[in-house]
Amino acid sequence: MKKLALISVYDKEGIVEFAKELVQLGYGLLSTGGTYRLLKESGLELTEVSELTAFPEMLDGRVKSLHPRIHAGILYRRQNESDLASLKEHDIPSIDIVVNNLYPFEDMLQENKDLETMIENIDIGGPSMIRAAAKNYKDVLVVTKASDYELVIEKLRDGTLDLAFRQEMAAKAFSQTAYYDALISNYFNDLNGVSYPDYLSRPLKLANSLRYGENPHQSAAYYIEGYQKQESRFDFVQLHGKELSYNNLNDLTGTVEALKEFDRPTAVAVKHTNPSGIGSGDTIDEAFDKAYACDRISIFGGIIALNRPVTSHIANELNQIFVEIVIAPAFEEEAFKILSSKKNIRLIESKNLMQASFNDLSYKDVINGVLVQERDSILYDEEKFKVVSKRQPSKKELDNMLFGIKASKHINSNGVVLVKDEATISYGFGEVRRSWAVEKAIDHAQEPLDETVLVSDGFFFEDTVELMHENGIKAAVSPGGSIHDEKVLALCDEYDIALVFTGTRHFKH
Repeated sequence: MKKLALISVYDKEGIVEFAKELVQLGYGLLSTGGTYRLLKESGLELTEVSELTAFPEMLDGRVKSLHPRIHAGILYRRQNESDLASLKEHDIPSIDIVVNNLYPFEDMLQENKDLETMIENIDIGGPSMIRAAAKNYKDVLVVTKASDYELVIEKLRDGTLDLAFRQEMAAKAFSQTAYYDALISNYFNDLNGVSYPDYLSRPLKLANSLRYGENPHQSAAYYIEGYQKQESRFDFVQLHGKELSYNNLNDLTGTVEALKEFDRPTAVAVKHTNPSGIGSGDTIDEAFDKAYACDRISIFGGIIALNRPVTSHIANELNQIFVEIVIAPAFEEEAFKILSSKKNIRLIESKNLMQASFNDLSYKDVINGVLVQERDSILYDEEKFKVVSKRQPSKKELDNMLFGIKASKHINSNGVVLVKDEATISYGFGEVRRSWAVEKAIDHAQEPLDETVLVSDGFFFEDTVELMHENGIKAAVSPGGSIHDEKVLALCDEYDIALVFTGTRHFKH
């Protein structure tokens, strides 16, 4: 009996050539709808599925291959006498290869199609055939990607299509249907406003393998989020430099998240996920100079993100040091010429850098599972933002407080940042005792601390107020909320320090 290959694909890239190769290898062809017409017009002899089933396609193509004569031909166990008898009794042919890819639900999602269009692009027969063939992989080869056509033909031709390869193809098939179903699941959860469903599926698609992970002994890969609408995706083009590493991508994410807090021309420098400097100004050159001045040492090997095009001034400054990545909406011609002369710098252009957005939810691996939470997208609650001290902060101090709150959201807790003239002066990162973070920030400051504002991501105690007073810091902002708040406020009033409580904590762990 001639072996049969069932071919039913939405994406028809390479399918005619693949089908012709199968015919040359002795396979008969079964097909449906548009695939049948294309193969027929290409001069191939084949049977339409409706002819085999003796049942027409119906419901505008919703029902084509959902029939026992198709699924029994795929699913029967070749060594099972009862299965063989059933096929013989009902005159059902054996289907030995299933070639299928699915309706473009993901493409329709990217194009923001209406609900009716989305519904009609949920494939039913395709996943059913794929899953049936993958389940019976010991006897049926399932092919779901055009990129595998050439390899399949090669293995069929030289007789190396063994059980291990069949199992590999089955794994690919199940991964594809799982991804597809996850897209649909997320679409309906989003439609219904459900952020935390009973069963959470996250569609992720391999972008590329990475040289290694956080450390050279760890393997790693970069996956792209599948459920993300087109307007929210970052337009992300690498113009120069070697491939991005695990740490590059991790740091780049944190850098862009921090940059997106600011509307005015702003530069953000990040090293190992923590900012080494943030500056805003009337021009991007001024902003960069401020960010660079915060810490001219730690910026080495870091990432620079700018929300305006890179200028020749910035390029000349960066040309004197080593940085891993520069990302911006654009590069001026001269700036690109200067920076691209350096082999090891990565230059990334993101035209919609400030318009695109991160997913609403963030994920973190923990014991036996994953924590899921809303992204920290709130700066502060205006109703809770209150001056609590006797001394009122000046307009300049208030502006620096707001700048500092944006900066402090993106440092590891417990942390503080010292701010002056729309620029970070110094940081104190992630200490178990907040006063240690304050000591560190004061110790690392590169300039006098007069007119400096201290911004804390969480409440602080009297020891922090004492350190502020000893070093001439006259204004501070924190969420408040501690049982020590009254003592802290009394001490601030004693030292004539302006204190603002925001009522909004920004821990980052």
